[in-house]
Amino acid sequence: MNYKMVRFALGRIILINGLLMLPSAAIAIIYGEGWQGLYPFLLPVFLCVVVGVSLSAKKPSTPDFFMREGFVVVGLSWLLISAVGALPFVISGSIPSFLDAFFEAVSGFTTTGASILSQPELLSHSQLFWRSFTHLIGGMGVLVFMLAVMPRIESDNVYIMKAEVPGPIFGKLHAKVRSTARLLYAIYLGMTLFLIILLIGGGLSIFDSMVHAFGAAGTGGFGIKSNSIAFYNSSYVYYMLAFGMLAFGVNFNLYYALLGKKFKEVFTSEELRWYLGFVFSALIMIIINTRHLYENFLIQLREVFFTVVSIITTTGYTVTDYDRWPLFSHIILLCLMFIGGMAGSTAGGLKVSRVTIYIKSSLAELRTSLNPNRRVPLTFEGKALDLTLKTQVNNYLSIYLLSFVILLVITSIHAPNFVSAFSSVAATLNNIGPGLDVVGPAGSYESLSVLSKIALSMGMIMGRLEIIPILVLLSPRTWRRT
Repeated sequence: MNYKMVRFALGRIILINGLLMLPSAAIAIIYGEGWQGLYPFLLPVFLCVVVGVSLSAKKPSTPDFFMREGFVVVGLSWLLISAVGALPFVISGSIPSFLDAFFEAVSGFTTTGASILSQPELLSHSQLFWRSFTHLIGGMGVLVFMLAVMPRIESDNVYIMKAEVPGPIFGKLHAKVRSTARLLYAIYLGMTLFLIILLIGGGLSIFDSMVHAFGAAGTGGFGIKSNSIAFYNSSYVYYMLAFGMLAFGVNFNLYYALLGKKFKEVFTSEELRWYLGFVFSALIMIIINTRHLYENFLIQLREVFFTVVSIITTTGYTVTDYDRWPLFSHIILLCLMFIGGMAGSTAGGLKVSRVTIYIKSSLAELRTSLNPNRRVPLTFEGKALDLTLKTQVNNYLSIYLLSFVILLVITSIHAPNFVSAFSSVAATLNNIGPGLDVVGPAGSYESLSVLSKIALSMGMIMGRLEIIPILVLLSPRTWRRT
């Protein structure tokens, strides 16, 4: 383990995390919140600059940076930025408990959107902005941002991106990792700006448009009203955000292909077809199942479409209390929670690519069982599946299920019922936000026990980083010098 390089990289992350609080301080000035609004951000900024500069002032003479260091840096970074990100809430007194503030910050950075606040509108503009801005930061990844804007550490930065960018396959868009990071952020921020403009065109204020676009871009879902997006009661806003969430759930490699006029690559994407297929199938089934609850089909269509997109992209914005829908619709939504968005997007969940491979593998195994002499080729995206990739995908499912069961057992100790415990784990490990029953769209995570909040906080980070980096942190072998 190259401890000096780990220390150097963590220093950079802490420094960047502090500087990213400055826009929230600017919001405090714009809305005239005075020193009471500024201080909760300026103090953490000062601490981050001092600590960050101290840790990264001297670049190590031995710059070796491999997979183990990459996992350690990513895992520790997300724990540190969440702890630092909780400070403005604690210092301002908006969330006095550090554990609750840590839960809220973890939920923001991991783009989960699970909240302990039942009335977010009581927060100041600067606090609300920071809460939603963490979605924008965490959506593409704070370490990817570091690689994009800071002087590079070494060419092996690819190990950081592999550990932070979600999905079974890491695809570089450019020969240099730093260029890839810049391209990703350029596309990401460009799409976010476009969505902000669309929301402003729908009558939302600049502030409301920004915070909701941040949530859609990071597929996070922190609302600034108790009833989330339902507060606006606007079909235009509903559909703009729904299509925005759907777009951010797509693999960003496809947007790069569009910019390069590689249209065939986009239209022949198998994962994209499965992704849209899951959305369309769930939409039809839930519309049929909930038809008796609506008198107006257009209202039903917009609410079901919004909810389906919000859940599969793991955003968590709500326009209706889907807890009142029939059990069949709940099962469909739970399935969408586990599926998630496409690999290489800002969405959580298992990812459509993995689910597609699981389905194809199961069907192939069934055909082989019926005819043992028959060889069934397994392909994905028009190519034969590599045995190593297939093994990695299957192993990830085993690790995922084991992690889910452990978190469920811990959460069930103090949970009021099974539905609340199960859906809270599903909603946090898959980075969705609202679950069902107590943690449903009309509730919050405020009433959960200290143990449950700690477990679910770790679950959110594990879900965002796809578990492995956290397991690497917990392994004693990781910390050996050789």
